[in-house]
Amino acid sequence: MTKRDVDDVADQADKATKKLNRNFTVDEIKSSFQPKLWTEEYQQSLKHDVAESQPYRWGHFTDLFDDELLRKVRKEVLNEIHFTKKETDIYKVYQSGDLANLSGLDWNDLSRLPSLFRLRAAIYSQEFRDAISTITGCGKLSGIKTDMSINTYRKGCHLLTHDDVIGSRRVSFILYMPEPGKPWKAQYGGALRLFPSVVPNVPKTDYECKFVPQFNQMAFFTVQPGLSFHDVEEVREDRHRLSIQGWFHIPQPGEDGYIPGEQAETEARSTLQQLQSKELQEFDFPKPFRYDLLDDTVNQIATAIAEGLTEDDRRYLERFLNPLLLRPEHIATIKATFLEENIVEIPNLFNEAIAEPLKKALREAEIERETPTTVDTVEAPWKCAVPPHKQRFLYIDGKSSFSLTKESIDFENKVGPQEMPNFGLVPTPHSSDERVVAVARFVTSISFKKWLALITELITTSEQVLVRRFRPGQDFILATPTDKQLARNDEEVNAVLEATLDLTPTADTSDKSWASGEYGGYELCMARPEEFEEDDDPAIYKQSDDADDSVLSTTQCSWNRLTLMLRDPTVLKFVKYVSINARGSRWDVSCQWNVKDGGDDDDEDEDEENNDNDN
Repeated sequence: MTKRDVDDVADQADKATKKLNRNFTVDEIKSSFQPKLWTEEYQQSLKHDVAESQPYRWGHFTDLFDDELLRKVRKEVLNEIHFTKKETDIYKVYQSGDLANLSGLDWNDLSRLPSLFRLRAAIYSQEFRDAISTITGCGKLSGIKTDMSINTYRKGCHLLTHDDVIGSRRVSFILYMPEPGKPWKAQYGGALRLFPSVVPNVPKTDYECKFVPQFNQMAFFTVQPGLSFHDVEEVREDRHRLSIQGWFHIPQPGEDGYIPGEQAETEARSTLQQLQSKELQEFDFPKPFRYDLLDDTVNQIATAIAEGLTEDDRRYLERFLNPLLLRPEHIATIKATFLEENIVEIPNLFNEAIAEPLKKALREAEIERETPTTVDTVEAPWKCAVPPHKQRFLYIDGKSSFSLTKESIDFENKVGPQEMPNFGLVPTPHSSDERVVAVARFVTSISFKKWLALITELITTSEQVLVRRFRPGQDFILATPTDKQLARNDEEVNAVLEATLDLTPTADTSDKSWASGEYGGYELCMARPEEFEEDDDPAIYKQSDDADDSVLSTTQCSWNRLTLMLRDPTVLKFVKYVSINARGSRWDVSCQWNVKDGGDDDDEDEDEENNDNDN
């Protein structure tokens, strides 16, 4: 046997030995951590900090793991782990697969990740689980059910507000591994932010606590249905904020601390939390409520389909609209597209006399006035959409302002006078406010709704109009359905006519980032999954498969463009979070109308008559 053969046999034997040596001793587990972790004084100090923490029970370890081990883990991850970009309505992140199956890999794979394998074993070891149980007071934790993945948050990555309540989760943790030896600064973004609640299941709009991560720190908190709301701030610079995200679960059958029926009870509480969240829609503002149009107004709109616009209508519309949009041939072209597709985009809606001063005013508003970043700094006539686990943006709805406290919301919903929107009475302290409110008044006009009827063959019977502003680094709407029953009587179509008038002034520049979707802010429609229930989390899109072809339309931010869509209950819609790197806000006017069909039935009647004659 040659020396080479001898070496090969030795290597195979060595690998076989390593392959069998997958269990770590208590000393090996404990040596994976810094020695201080195992002292009663350290654990009791952390336990006290967690008990006193706000806005809910959470804490963090500093220099938790053996420094050399964690550096090796980071090196293995960067060299061996493949990251896939994942982006939905609720997050943008680069993520590995689930690490739960590491123990099932053969040694040829596992040999490339020995430090990561040891780290996972240490995290789910009996010793560390006992430490977590002591510090949090959460009870026993499973060592069988492992649940962790590696994420890298790069520039533009983020995770919006949620409470981590899924199934049998008991404790959430995030182990941070940015570049060692180089402090991660607050201005880089990527911080963990914790939100207090107005009432359970309704987080406040502004976070209360912010944790800026560093290498070898681990943040953790007990998963508390309706309370443990948090997000990950967008990363602002070209840096990798590497982390391992995971959960400890309740004990499984055969484990110490297993309680028969506890998992079913936990999942039931999770379902109940969703049901309670549905019931707490009284805390949602603005509400998707459409006000009835007067019968006389509806009749005038219906008449326009048959008789066209009056001269008074034309004179009024010419003050605002691009004159091409009033020509019969253009109306016919738009109508043909809408009737075939149920959606149509109309660029250059407003004429230059309206569009140019409006663009200038909106740009000046962003350049000359500080953008409000907290609820307390939002000034009338603007309000802040809530709650932030569903939506956040600024809006004007033509109604009076109120504070976002439980008492004020109760008064608004149950006690105080119920206002009808009136954009004519909205205070407009700035030129930008005055001009966007003027646009809202225009789209509520009878003449505009007559023009809509001509291009859609739909007669509007109710309406809601909102002026909206989505601020960089702040705002979004998660994937949200309409009601299943939209028609309120036999005449109405079981759908709503929706209009989004996009007025984003910075989209009309040489910067192509809005058009590419890099800045977010786009409006996306997707088919509602068959399993989607009315009480499901509004962020349902986060569960969709990357290979899913359910996306129906995507409308990027633009300037002076109207998108019309007939949306039925099978369609979900969201507005993607606007990146902190965007050159300005996304501005728009959003409209919803209940409608009834105003199409000409003569052709259908004629076809029926011909069929009768044939018979």
